[in-house]
Amino acid sequence: MVLTQNCYKENQMKKFKILTFIIVLFLLSNVCKKSYPTFDPDDFSFYTPPQEKTPFPLVDPRPVKNVILMIGDGMGFINIVVTRTVVLGAQGRLTIERLPVTGAIDNYDATKFVSGSAATGTSLATGYKTIENMISMLPDGTPALTILEAAQEKGMSTGLVATSTITHATPAAFAAHVPYRYNELEIAVQLLESKINVLFGGGRALFKSGISGYKLKRTDGRDLVEEAWKADYVYVETRDELMRLNAENDRVLGLFNDGYLINEYPEPTLAEMTDAALEILSQNETGFFLMVEASQIDWGAEDNDIIYTIKEQLHFDLAIRSAIRFAMDDEDTLVVVTADHATGGMFISVGPPNQLGKINIQWGTNRHNGNAVPVFAYGPHAERFMGWYDNTEIPKKIANILGIPDFPRKITSKLN
Repeated sequence: MVLTQNCYKENQMKKFKILTFIIVLFLLSNVCKKSYPTFDPDDFSFYTPPQEKTPFPLVDPRPVKNVILMIGDGMGFINIVVTRTVVLGAQGRLTIERLPVTGAIDNYDATKFVSGSAATGTSLATGYKTIENMISMLPDGTPALTILEAAQEKGMSTGLVATSTITHATPAAFAAHVPYRYNELEIAVQLLESKINVLFGGGRALFKSGISGYKLKRTDGRDLVEEAWKADYVYVETRDELMRLNAENDRVLGLFNDGYLINEYPEPTLAEMTDAALEILSQNETGFFLMVEASQIDWGAEDNDIIYTIKEQLHFDLAIRSAIRFAMDDEDTLVVVTADHATGGMFISVGPPNQLGKINIQWGTNRHNGNAVPVFAYGPHAERFMGWYDNTEIPKKIANILGIPDFPRKITSKLN
């Protein structure tokens, strides 16, 4: 009888070990998702490779009049390597790789090592750490001045460009102050009240009542587009309308989709929105601050969709090219390119095909990760962005270069 019980226990233990082994294999197969995609060259035919591979030249120090801050949401170092290798080959160079100054930033928030776009966007905008989902407020609820608002105080023109809704976490962090990032209806009101010169992105449903093309819609009867008209904004909804704009229009609201942008006609591309914003903002002799976000690199990585991720990275690269072209002609413009966080845990692994230009891509997760993210810079004082530092240093460096005193700081009185 004892022998029978022992055999039963041994059999049960064997079954438990086998079941545990199967579960572990299942979990590992889902954590490390392999991707052996077949790339159709037409997928990336919109992208024209740079004519040169060499770095752009360093610029002699001089006063900076304009700053263009460009953020690739979810863009890690590996996104750049994979995009370049797949599209141009291992020895090619994207525009972003030609910027002469490189660095890296950490992106943890006030309580978590792996953070989200609200908290990291707040750090990039205000120079302060906060908690997840807060927009440009400290953990205790105190609003913090953003670098865009500080530029406005200096008399500079300002702009926000994104391929998400313009009320999404990253653009919102530069001009709104709310405790919860998903309160996009309130963020829309605050963006309009902030008197930003250029607002380009998606989110018509958040500005006009009665539109149901997004997960949120206005039900309060307010028409923020009509209010924008009354506040001397020109309003556009399509690429063609954007291209017909007169550069002398110093306030423009462009909402090109009810929700997120889809990067297809009749919408403008990220590069076209960047070009239009630069043409408008550069009319101010005092200078301008412009933030441009490639919002959907993050979403492609969250989906573990390599084609989507690469396409968004290429659209971002074309927008960076627009910014560099402007800066090279202007000579008083600083361009800083970085990311809020990395997403997807993508990596290149040994295994078939494992050839230059034909690589074995794997994903470690479909969520954000805590990896440091890149910084690139071009223009006067670009060398200040060298090294490895915290993301809160980005707006502090920009403020110092622009001669903005007392930054960062908390807001103790109503803005505007």
